[in-house]
Formats: sequence, structure tokens, C-alpha cells
Amino acid sequence: MFRLKSFKYAAHGWPRDPRIFIESLPNLMSEPTNLKTVAAANGIATEDHFGAVTPPICLSSTFTWPSFGRSGPHEYTRTSNPTRTLLADTLAKLEGGAGAVVVSSGMAAIDLVLSQLSRDDIVMVPHDCYGGTHRLLLNRRDRGHFRVAFVDQNDHAALISAFQDKPRLVLIETPSNPLMRIVDIRAIVAQARAVGAKVAVDNTFLSPALQRPIALGADFVIHSTTKYLNGHSDMVGGAVIAADATDAEALATWANIVGVTGAPFDSYLALRGIRTLFPRMEWQQRNAQAVAEFLVKHPLVAACHYPGLPTHPGHAVAKAQQSGFGAMLSFELKGGGAEAGRFVEAVRLFSLAESLGGTESLVAHPATMTHASMSEEARKAAGITSGLIRLSIGLEDTADLIADLERALAATDGSACPHANV
Repeated sequence: MFRLKSFKYAAHGWPRDPRIFIESLPNLMSEPTNLKTVAAANGIATEDHFGAVTPPICLSSTFTWPSFGRSGPHEYTRTSNPTRTLLADTLAKLEGGAGAVVVSSGMAAIDLVLSQLSRDDIVMVPHDCYGGTHRLLLNRRDRGHFRVAFVDQNDHAALISAFQDKPRLVLIETPSNPLMRIVDIRAIVAQARAVGAKVAVDNTFLSPALQRPIALGADFVIHSTTKYLNGHSDMVGGAVIAADATDAEALATWANIVGVTGAPFDSYLALRGIRTLFPRMEWQQRNAQAVAEFLVKHPLVAACHYPGLPTHPGHAVAKAQQSGFGAMLSFELKGGGAEAGRFVEAVRLFSLAESLGGTESLVAHPATMTHASMSEEARKAAGITSGLIRLSIGLEDTADLIADLERALAATDGSACPHANV
């Protein structure tokens, strides 16, 4: 049975069962008082060889055994590594889970959860999920790994019908990417429990600073640590946090077997980012709220999708299950794809790039970028139009961000652009 063990860098006093591949260490802080404190201080001043305040990065790929037949706390970095273990512990604490598994990317994290399914199992997924998730699901399905049911998780009748097929796993993405739809986690969990299904929530868009799905009943929380957790756009990684210790052990064992565990340096960068997660999220969502309020009133904008707007259909649910509305939003231009092409060419402060959650503001055109792998039919069913623009709001000055958007919107009105047909 998976149990969290105390953490020390010194090579002595390590009770370790080499058969267990779980990575975790808890109780680096005897009484974590607040999640902000966990983010800022977990693991600080625990290195007892040199007395380092900041936990040092451990890049070694392999570790010595103290004696014949007796391994130390770590044997091989694919299996466990001190830096990655500290990140796993920090994430488990932040999300309120029994354990966490750190992997090489957000997609690896999703695939790790899916790896627990069998050929005849059904996974219920949102019809408007991230394009990379959609592509992974279709490829796994077509290889006979499991069955997939794409469902509008805000459609009560569709949910009732889908649950009659008794899925084994329900994957939730809330807010959704890129339309920022909100799914009631508690409601889905209640329906899933009735048929014996487990629930996994992709919490990448909000992070544990703004939403904690395990507290709402979820079994798994999925992260692309590349995004808000790292927050600096300089690493790629993922993680799965499990509410149940047995599930955590199973996921960790499989991650070790197939070799998808995260690299130490990426783990270090994610940890460094987590130290400032809460203040970053606070300022970024403040910027996002101001940007959304600007866009929703603009004459060239057909719709603005941001849960912090009182007119957003998921506003009430978001207020109930989140502690903030996040820093992601999307909007639709009245002129469609032609105006979208002109707009993304006209912005200067926003960078045209995929990904999200960094200190810098990014603009993306989902139909040709993040969701280009979806068929046109699937994008249409999800509501992803050629005029849809997605914004990841950074830490820049609020007035500067709005001024950049205002200039770009003005440039879309009747101007020419070589990329206008995207």
C-alpha cells in the first residue's frame, strides 16, 4: 500500500521497499496552514548535508546502493529522483491528493490516466476538449485500447443517456479549452458514482490556486505543468494527482514501466514556478477580467467567453466551485476568419503562439493552431469557429494590454493582410 515517507537528502535512515515505484514524500511541513504557504515553502530548508535553503536540483541518473542487497532512497531517476519527488509531494499537497506522479508532458499525464482502461471500457469525454486530447483519444480508440463517448457535459439529457452505457472513466475539462465552458464537477461526480465510474479533471487552466477538483469529489487531477504551475514558458511537463493511495501507486508503477516520468531539470523549473503561483494567478486573472470587460463591449466582437462575466452561462457554477475565474479567455470576431487573420497579425504586445499560462500574454487561433488536428466537423460540433481567438493573459500592465487589443481590433476593420484567409 502506498504511503508517503519523510524527506531528507542525506543518505541514511531510508526505509524503502524497492518494489514500490511511487514517488512522494510528504510532511515536509508538519502543519501546512494555507495553500499559499505550501506553494512558497514546501521543501524549503530540508537539505541537511550543506544546509541549503532552496532544495538543490539532483541531475544524477543513477544512485549508489549503501550495501549489497540494500538500496538507498533512490536507485534510478526513471523510477525516482529527489527533485521530482519534491515536486510530486508539493502537487499532492496543493491538490489535496494521496499522491502525485510527475510525467514528461501534459499529454503524457492524460495518457497515464487513460492507461488504466481496458479494451471494452468506455471513457466519457467533453465534445469540446483540447485538440491534443481529442487526437489522443481517437488514436487510442482506433487502436482498440478503449471506447470513447464524446458528450456535451452541459447537456443534462445527453449526460443521462451517456451514463446509461456505464462508462468506467469520465474526463472533465473545466473551464474548457478554448470556449471556457464550465462543467459542474460535483454534479458529474454524483452521476459517475451511481454507475461506478471514476472522474478525472484537467485542472490546467485554473491550477490549485483557483480550483481543487479532489475536494469536489474527483478521483484524479491532471495538469500540464508547462502552463500556470511553471508559469514561465521554459519547460514541458505534466502530472496526475490521485485522491486514493492505491490509484496513485498504480499510476506511478505504470509511469515507471513505460518510462514517461519527468526529467529532474523540468521538475526543478516547475517547482520554482510554483513558489510564485498564487501572486501570479491573482494578477493575471485581474488583467483577464479587465480585458474581458473591454472585449464584451467592443462593436467588432460578437461574443466574449470568460466565466468572470456575469453574462457567462457558467458564471454561477464557476463561483461555486472556483476561487477565481482564471486568466484564459476567448472571443469571436464578427468578421470571421478573415478578421481573425488580420487581428493576430496586428497585435504587438501579445505573441502569436500556442501554449498558455506564462508571464507573457499570448494570442492563438484555435481553428488553425491548438485544435487544427480536429476534423472540421468536430470543430463545428464543439463550436470552434474560424473567427474564434484565444488569449492567455500575462503579467503586463492592464492598460497596455487593452491598448494593444484596441489597436489590433481597429486594424481588422477593412485592412489587408496576406494571412487573412486563416
